[in-house]
Order: sequence, then structure tokens, then C-alpha cells
Amino acid sequence: MTAISEADAALFGNRFITTEVPSREFPATGMSAQDAFRLVVEDLALEGDPTRNLATFVTTWMEPEAQRIIAANLHRNFIDHAEYPRTAEIEQRCIRMLADLYHAPGETTGARTQGSSEAIMLGGLSLKWNWRKRRGSATANPNLVFGGDVHVVWEKFCRYFDVEPRIVPLRPGKYTIGPEDIEGRIDENTIGVAAVLGTTFTGHKDDIVGINDLLVRIKGERGIDVPLHVDAASGGFVWPFLYPDSAWDFRLEQVRSINVSGHKFGLVYPGIGWLIFRETADLAEELVFKENYLGKTDSTFTLNFSTGSSMVLAQYYNLVRYGRAGYTYVLKNMQTNARALGEQLTAMGLFELIGFHDEQLPLVAFRLAADNGFDEFDIAWQLSAERGWMVPAYTLPPDAQEVTIMRALVKETMCREHVDTLARDIAAACATLAKKGGAHESERRKIVTGSGH
Repeated sequence: MTAISEADAALFGNRFITTEVPSREFPATGMSAQDAFRLVVEDLALEGDPTRNLATFVTTWMEPEAQRIIAANLHRNFIDHAEYPRTAEIEQRCIRMLADLYHAPGETTGARTQGSSEAIMLGGLSLKWNWRKRRGSATANPNLVFGGDVHVVWEKFCRYFDVEPRIVPLRPGKYTIGPEDIEGRIDENTIGVAAVLGTTFTGHKDDIVGINDLLVRIKGERGIDVPLHVDAASGGFVWPFLYPDSAWDFRLEQVRSINVSGHKFGLVYPGIGWLIFRETADLAEELVFKENYLGKTDSTFTLNFSTGSSMVLAQYYNLVRYGRAGYTYVLKNMQTNARALGEQLTAMGLFELIGFHDEQLPLVAFRLAADNGFDEFDIAWQLSAERGWMVPAYTLPPDAQEVTIMRALVKETMCREHVDTLARDIAAACATLAKKGGAHESERRKIVTGSGH
């Protein structure tokens, strides 16, 4: 290979344009910072455009001031409360603010997590430990009741921590659960019921009020005090602002804990989540550890240890930056654009919307109203291949697995012009498919689709 000068090497492109990039073996030598930077940036250039990714619930944009806070604190280890006490105080401020938002009746506690998956694991463990205390020396197997509309992390929790999952199956036309679905599944070994506020699949909520009322009745009639955990991963930053009069939180007697993802509608980059308890006593004290590794005795309730502080600080930035009024403004804009998209899809005469006028996340869940010679997976493929849109198509959980839907999540970065463009592109994709028929199976395999996170 011809030797090149240092000046030539600095031109656009680097040595990996003509040689294989390091990918299998640990590199024997390093490279210049410029080469390493180009290598990563050029690799990422092959990925999809986040602006057109309507599958993910995760935040893809923050204000420049928030980005400066994040960049300036990437080095700060959150767990080191002795060295960074103000960061620890900011975490507690966020917990207190969220507890207030969710109508906690008094002093409470909670935890910062990497996301709702960790928060659910911790919340589930607290339910299990509190059940053990209530049951005394009994050795029966614990169970947890939830619907098929939950995130997969609930089944992971049950498998990892030896809890029997009592899952309420969905059915066509009924994609959430209510009290009539769970009453026969509850007994003295039920550690809790998990209800969803804003499902991944259709954006709706379980009948949380009805489930709460059932649990209150069971407590009075059978003496079984079953706590209710609300999985508000998506809805925890939506319902307080779009549907403030809808009771789902600590206003309900049996709601003992709530998880929420800051990196979804909390408008923070991943990963940040929160677990909030109704009262301090709802956190099982056996799960809190004391340690002094870092020069000061501290209490920890987490599945992780070392982790960055940036997203905690970014969450606090958003809470004080937006406040109730700001979050309401942003969420209503999302909802307005989601409804505009839904109306345009309805006008095409091809689609059926799923619960469009119900309380719902700012998204549009829809399906083909009739057999047109192509299906929802074909539309997802055509949109991706022709226009770069990532609009997921997926089947619903059992026993509604015969139902296929699509979902377009309308976030703050999606303006009305983008909504109108998407609607036109969906119409064009359907017109193309109507002429040529559904995509060949080999074409479908080129695009990965799913319910998103």
C-alpha cells in the first residue's frame, strides 16, 4: 500500500475507507482521535433518522441548555453522594415533585433508576417483601396479577424473582383490563396487582379506578390487603397534564407505588426513570442497604451502583424549566398533531382507529378496515423503503394475537407539516401496494418492526 503523508491522512476519509474496521479482536494499537471520531460518526450515518422514528417512546431532542448540563456532568458518578451532595439533593427534589404531581398524601420516598424496567423490578421486590411480612411464616408461593397489555419487564420480574405471573389475556376489541378480569385471580398469596397507564400497544390505560375499588372491597370483605402498583412508564408524564381530573394515582386508596420513565414523556434523553411510593412504609426496609465505600455512610435502594448524574440533572432542569404549564402546553401540542393525523387517516377510508377519542397517549393506533390485498406489515415496509418512516406494525398479545395494528407516536419534534407529509406518504404507500400487491416475504425481512419501547 502506498505510504501517505500526515497531511493527506487528514483529508476527508481515513484508513478504514479501504481496510476493515476493528470489530472482532481487541486492537493491537490505537489510532488518532480524528480517525476514531470519524469511524464512529460514519458508522452511525447508516442508521435511521430519529425524526422519522415513530416507533420509539424515547426522547430524541432536548434544549441546548439541557444538553450543556448533560455534557458538563458526564463525569459525575451519581452514587457518590459524599462527593456530590447537591446532586443527591436534586434527586430528592425530583422525587418530592413527582410525589406531589401524583397526589401523595404526605411524606414519602422513592428512587432514581435507569428507566422504568429497573423501577418495576424494585417496585415488584418491595411488593414481595411486604407480602412476606404480612404472611408471617407462611411458605406459599407468591403471585402477581397483571394483564397481557404490560411491558415484557413484568414477566421478567416474575421469572427472575420466582413469582407466579397470573396474566389476564387480552381479546379482540378489549386491549386493557378491568376489575372483572382480575377478581378470580386474587388470593392471600397475591403480592399485588399491576395496572398500566398508557400501554405500549394502543396507548390506553387499564381501568385503574375499577381495579382499585375491587381491591378496597376485597380488603373489607375478605381481609386481604392487596396493593396496586401503577406502571406509568409512558402515562405518568401525560395524564397529569392532558387528563388532570382522571384519578389513577395516589388519590386511589390501594395505589401504593408508581413508576415513570423520565426519558419518555418526561422529555429527557435515556436513561432515567423514577419509582415513587405512596408512603415511606411502602418501601420494604429490608431492601435498603447501608454502605460507606465512598467515605460516607449512605442508603442505597437500586439494582445498579455506579451510574451517571447527567440525566437526573436533566430531569430537574425540565421540571423547573417547564412546570405544569409548560408540560401541559407541550403535551397538548402533541395531542393536537396526533388527532390531526388520526383525522387524515380516517378520511382515507382505509383505516380503523383504535380508541381514538378515549384517554390515550399522544399517538395514533390504527389498522386496515378491510382486506385490500396487503396488510399492515406491508405498509410498514413500503413506508420505510420509499420514505424512511419507521412506523411499526405488530400483532397484539394473546388472546388478541390475530389482531395486527400500526402505531404512530407523535412527539414534540413532529410538527404539523411532518404530520401532513406522513399522511400523504401513507396514502401513497397504500396506493402503490394496491397496484403491486403486498410485499414479498424477502422484502419484509429487510425491515425490522415491533411495538417499540
